[in-house]
Amino acid sequence: MKLRKGDTVQVISGKDKGKQGEVEQVLAQGQRVVVSGVNVVTRHVKPSSQVRQTGRVESEAPIHRSNVLVVCSACNKPVKVGISFLSDGKKNTSV
Repeated sequence: MKLRKGDTVQVISGKDKGKQGEVEQVLAQGQRVVVSGVNVVTRHVKPSSQVRQTGRVESEAPIHRSNVLVVCSACNKPVKVGISFLSDGKKNTSV
């Protein structure tokens, strides 16, 4: 997967289209990422001994990796990330 924790990404489809945020978590199994401030869901949590916060709890839900693009640090625009191989066989990631 070309996304890493800490990357700044922009959402390109869905209800949060156009929003930017930082990748907090990468879920490789389902090809999903959790982005701060994007896809915020509200869950109603009942009080119990294991739960520290009750009531209406807001948290970020994961979105599919195909719905985000990495934001270039130089031009501040969303770009596609390409991977090429060097002559010695190592991977080279280019933006």
